[in-house]
Amino acid sequence: MTVEKTSRNPQLDFDSDTITAWVFLSPALLLLGVFVLYPIAYLFYLSFTTGSFTRAGVHWVGLRNYWRLLLNPDFGQVVGNTVYFTVATVMPSLVLPLGLAVLLDRAIVFRDLLRAAYFLPSITSLVAVGLGWRWLFQTEGPLNHWLEAFGIDPIPWLSSTVWAMPVLILLSVWKQLGFNLVVFLAGLQTIPVSRYEAAELDGANPWQQFWHITLPGLRPTLIFAAVTTAIFTLRSFEQVYVITGGGPLNSPNLLVYYIYEQAFAQFDFGYAAAAATLLLGATLVLVSLQLKLTGEKTSN
Repeated sequence: MTVEKTSRNPQLDFDSDTITAWVFLSPALLLLGVFVLYPIAYLFYLSFTTGSFTRAGVHWVGLRNYWRLLLNPDFGQVVGNTVYFTVATVMPSLVLPLGLAVLLDRAIVFRDLLRAAYFLPSITSLVAVGLGWRWLFQTEGPLNHWLEAFGIDPIPWLSSTVWAMPVLILLSVWKQLGFNLVVFLAGLQTIPVSRYEAAELDGANPWQQFWHITLPGLRPTLIFAAVTTAIFTLRSFEQVYVITGGGPLNSPNLLVYYIYEQAFAQFDFGYAAAAATLLLGATLVLVSLQLKLTGEKTSN
């Protein structure tokens, strides 16, 4: 007697699994399309137009908005401000948390309390923090009163073209420090302790261990922290809006606040969309760079 063996159809199983996967993915894909992909596509379309948000008020102008950006000295100043702000924020936002992470990775007194204290700024509202910093750095504020005790004349921190930008940079570094600290602490846990033990047996001092073991081991973490910090600074808006309002003389104005002014103060939506598109392109370049660098590390 022969027994017929039933065989499953691989193609049928694949199709049913695929359909099931799409069914479960469809809510997330729908949200992604409605709230991410469509706004990006509409932003790109709007950058080639002039007028209001409504279709009846939109007129196609081609690359005119991009030419206006290139020829506008205010936009060039804002881009320069944003680049300077980003570079000046990213460097200390990596160096300071890295040093603190190496220190707090050791068994020291009040280690957990210090970790929590340093992380606290990263979970506080940037608007609330900005209001506090504006009160602290105003001309008649506490900081100038403290300086007067040492015989230093009051400094117009927020109304000075020299000091307004450093105040924003200091706030951004303080705000980002806790997040990067946690990132570096997590990265330090991935480095095998045996490497340090072997280095000690070879006579390596703490600085040599840091330079030849810690830094190479933290390379993917450093790349991630650098890119995320750069993206955080590129999209900075709240601190400018709350503390300086883009002044004085456009000196501390940043790109996102400039886009906000052009769109919702000047109602030049096409011009603002062109600037936002360039900002999106810069962000995508940073993300691509991160993926490339981390991919090269993984392949090696």
